[in-house]
Amino acid sequence: MTRTIGLILVIIGIAMLVWTGFTYTREEKVVDIGALEISADKKERVNWPPYVGGVILIGGVVLLLVPRRRQA
Repeated sequence: MTRTIGLILVIIGIAMLVWTGFTYTREEKVVDIGALEISADKKERVNWPPYVGGVILIGGVVLLLVPRRRQA
C-alpha cells in the first residue's frame, strides 16, 4: 500500500513540475434584466508554485525507498 501511494505521489509530483497550471473558461452574467440576459466568457487560470511539485515528488520517492516495517 505504501509503495502504491509513493508511486502515485511521484507521478503527481512530476506532472506538477511539468505543468505549472491550467486555464478554464466560465460564463459570467453581465446583465440580467427580466427576459434580457447578457453573458460573457471569462478565462480563469489556476497556478501552483513549482516547489509544491518538488515536495510531492520527494515525498513519493521517500515512500518508495523507505522499507516497510513488519508487524508481528
